[in-house]
Amino acid sequence: MTEKNYVERRQSEDRRDSVVDRRLGLDRRRGPGRRRCNERKSAEEGQMSTEQFDFLMAIDEYKRTNSRPFPTWTEVLEVIKAIGYRKVAPPQPLEKPKDKQPQHA
Repeated sequence: MTEKNYVERRQSEDRRDSVVDRRLGLDRRRGPGRRRCNERKSAEEGQMSTEQFDFLMAIDEYKRTNSRPFPTWTEVLEVIKAIGYRKVAPPQPLEKPKDKQPQHA
């Protein structure tokens, strides 16, 4: 039987020196020119509008009540309807946020 030549990595103290901890978000970067609208930026920074907070709480309640950590899109639509939203206008094309639209001279 031959002796195996390998390095025991688990005993090395610097084994994580080159690894970026993804939970810290240090390896996440938005590409050049990727800006968020003010409403989304505020929400991501923890400053939600009342409407956003109500939606978040409704989704959270649904998840707890139904033991569903990840509701399907159909279930999300059910929650949206349950909190009172209804389609009252004809469909509109999704547009870029106003601060991203090109300006014409």
